[in-house]
Amino acid sequence: MPACTVDERSTNKSLDMELIDLITPNCVIPRMRATSKKQALQELARKGADISGLEQREIFDVLLERERLGTTGVGNGIAIPHGKHDGLKGLVGVFARAEKPVDFDAVDGAPVDLMFLLLAPRSAGADHLKALARISRALRDQTICTKLRGCGDADAIFAVLAASASTSNAA
Repeated sequence: MPACTVDERSTNKSLDMELIDLITPNCVIPRMRATSKKQALQELARKGADISGLEQREIFDVLLERERLGTTGVGNGIAIPHGKHDGLKGLVGVFARAEKPVDFDAVDGAPVDLMFLLLAPRSAGADHLKALARISRALRDQTICTKLRGCGDADAIFAVLAASASTSNAA
């Protein structure tokens, strides 16, 4: 199983999913060079395809379909694009930090530079929702976002995301 995929059985054992359950350092794009929402989604789909074994176009189409329902740009420079696909056996996570913020049609109108892609099997049910809630909770923390924006490489970004588990559990 690829390093960035979480097997469905492993997520059922814990009600409190952590970000490190969703990604590893090789699931991080530390300096995404996208200049538009479409390019950002294409880059996330490319990385998601590398991890999951699905076709990049299939993932991109899933993300576009979700964006048609409403933007996944949640505000404060953050987007959480997500979707479901029958071909997945577990959750797939990818984190990207854009070199320059891109217009993502975010709810607050601000450009986005922090993106967390979440892909799930159609059968994921509550696991998908738990993962989305965990991502959202971590990225609402301005201290974590400031640290993520200051990181230079994938290992440093991963370390901040991993540390966010203990930060949010202490709150």
